[in-house]
Amino acid sequence: MAEFSLPANSRIRGGGKSYPAPAGAVRVKTFKIYRWSPDDGANPRYDSYTLDLDQCGPMVLDALIKIKGEVDPTLTFRRSCREGICGSCAMNIDGTNTLACTMAIEDVKGDIRITPLPHMEVVKDLVPDMTHFYAQYASIKPWLQTVTPTPALAERYQSVEDRAELDGLYECILCACCSTSCPSYWWNSDKFLGPAILLQAYRWLADSRDEMKGERLDALEDPFRLYRCHTIMNCANVCPKGLNPAKAIAEIKKMMVERAV
Repeated sequence: MAEFSLPANSRIRGGGKSYPAPAGAVRVKTFKIYRWSPDDGANPRYDSYTLDLDQCGPMVLDALIKIKGEVDPTLTFRRSCREGICGSCAMNIDGTNTLACTMAIEDVKGDIRITPLPHMEVVKDLVPDMTHFYAQYASIKPWLQTVTPTPALAERYQSVEDRAELDGLYECILCACCSTSCPSYWWNSDKFLGPAILLQAYRWLADSRDEMKGERLDALEDPFRLYRCHTIMNCANVCPKGLNPAKAIAEIKKMMVERAV
């Protein structure tokens, strides 16, 4: 399990607000949620919301939606698909980076603490600033690059075996759970690409249709962009899709060695 760390611009000071459960509620759960706004000048805090679970859906995201819709409309978070596909609701729940839409409330004993993804600047409440993360993604040119002409009236075909090489790579939803669980990324995110982006880089290196592997490897040949990974496996432990970015990074390093021989 990745060690919990506060967002980059966080300093918790003082107590927050507390919202009790509705009268008559029997099966209750308390959610301690990180709150911070750039607009009010107040310090970050935790607000506590106690919900009647008999009147709430089973997932943590259901609880957040209920809080925003019925208890405190000022709470801010990202969400979209509610199916573990888009990655929008990535946050730190009970000390682990995960998706709120796939984390069952009943899987957490006691109160549930929710914060933004660690070691990222916070826009507001549970919303991290993903600008730098997306810029790193764009830097690896995540699209098929070729030099040969596109076949007329045909696709660029792959064998079944070549297509299978992309399994465990293309499923990444860029939620950033893995990168923000990585200490190397915490300390060197200005230069180290991090697990998510390197997994995406390997997705194109492993694609038999791509014709720019040499240029892609050249772009990664740097003491920081690739080699800050120390294989502590936090990335694989927290990935909500069950992927293994550390293995992809090892495969890139292997490709570097093979082309140097």
